[in-house]
Amino acid sequence: MKLDVNAGIEEPQHEITIFRGDHLPIVLGRMRRAQQRWAGLSISNRLSALKRFRHSLAEKSAALATLISKTTGRPEAEILSAQIIPLADACQFLERSAANILAPKKLGSKQRPVWLTRTRTEIRRDPLGVVLVISPSNYPLFIPGGIALQALAAGNAVLLKPAPGGTTIASAFSKLLAGAGLDPALLHVLPETAEAAHAAIAAGVDKIIFTGSTETGKKILHAAADKLIPTTMELSGCDAVFVRADANLDLVVRSLLFGLRLNAGATCIAPRRVFVHHSRATELEGRLAELVHAKEHSLPDTRTSAKLLPLIERAIQQGAHLVKGELIAANQLCAPLILAGANPMMDLLQADIFAPVISLVTVSDDNEALDFAARCPFALGASVFSSDENAAMALAKKIDAGVVTINDLIVPTADPRVPFGGRKRSGFGSTRGAEGLLDMTAPKVIALRRGKWRPHLQEPQPGDANLLRAFLQVSHGGSLRQKLAALIRLMRSARRTDSVKSFNSETRKENI
Repeated sequence: MKLDVNAGIEEPQHEITIFRGDHLPIVLGRMRRAQQRWAGLSISNRLSALKRFRHSLAEKSAALATLISKTTGRPEAEILSAQIIPLADACQFLERSAANILAPKKLGSKQRPVWLTRTRTEIRRDPLGVVLVISPSNYPLFIPGGIALQALAAGNAVLLKPAPGGTTIASAFSKLLAGAGLDPALLHVLPETAEAAHAAIAAGVDKIIFTGSTETGKKILHAAADKLIPTTMELSGCDAVFVRADANLDLVVRSLLFGLRLNAGATCIAPRRVFVHHSRATELEGRLAELVHAKEHSLPDTRTSAKLLPLIERAIQQGAHLVKGELIAANQLCAPLILAGANPMMDLLQADIFAPVISLVTVSDDNEALDFAARCPFALGASVFSSDENAAMALAKKIDAGVVTINDLIVPTADPRVPFGGRKRSGFGSTRGAEGLLDMTAPKVIALRRGKWRPHLQEPQPGDANLLRAFLQVSHGGSLRQKLAALIRLMRSARRTDSVKSFNSETRKENI
């Protein structure tokens, strides 16, 4: 696919080919050869290519934002702030930190078992090979781009499967990398179809990172299981917001409206369930009703899943009431939609609704809020609003979620230093941060044994069992008396054991 040069993004020297599924074995072979060369480069050389990409991303940001806006319909300012700038920050984080995170770690003698004296051990991080990145539609540049950059920094090659409608953006991303000097064989864009993803899994990739719905994630896991391919799953969310009695409601309202507006509500960690203290519930409902009717806070009609209508209808039948919004048709929403008087066990509060919808639930205290929140099967993110930072921190520590923000929502999770991932039906594994980068590698332990002492290679001797039992008591006995008695037995046994004499000689050599 040719990128529109009129968009202001120049063509790279090498064309990035979008290939058919029957080409996968050939393409994967080419990618693996390129990946071996790439992994053989120093980390500084790999990061230099990423640095050039970041500079190009900044230079071409206006044209890229226009391209994404045409594809997604989102404002260019939002695209710059929510996708391009965070991607540039993620790239810069890798430039500054990846070398240290991925550097071999040598283990000293501290806490080393005494029977491994004169053993030098280091832990290295090896790239996995070819990483399949299956992208969502809501953030078609930032999410797959950040994951791909981490995979490349770690020395891998990347197969990128864009969501429907995301091919043009994925192609633009790959062209910017190729223009920055990346071997085009290291990053290939698959077709948008689900069949393409399954064909890549069947062909044998080395890691799968999927961002999307829980139901689709199950299908990918099933396909990956047959090949024993490790996966990272960032799945659906139904995020909780905890509004304590001492919360600043001005901040709460502005934050909730931001969460409803951002990407038209199509954000996995957007607010969905709001647990508000009973002393502030009526006021919060009134302020939300007042502000969402204001023109500057209105949203265009939003197309959404057809499953939303019955969920809303059942919630109203069970006692909830609309504060704002309505369903125009089975899959079209007059946004935002706010319900109050909701119950945590309503189906609406158990579902991964990808739309600008929130439900207000009145609670008596933090404990009840925690109990209500835990009844949802999703645990991606959460937010706490309180004027008491200590109380908010104490509450945040008890919330079952991958990320918890205090007195803000969504934006702090874009910090490139921190990992991002969910729990329960929201997935497992991490992207971003040091944890996400390490997840792109496999640990390798190299242990170098020096000297001649190898007691395990000797034939068993009489008294070995007594010696070992005494050693175990000295090292791990529960009382000082037991340890002293065992030490006496150990010393007696050691006089008759050649391996201990050899050990003492080796220890003296190491100390010298």
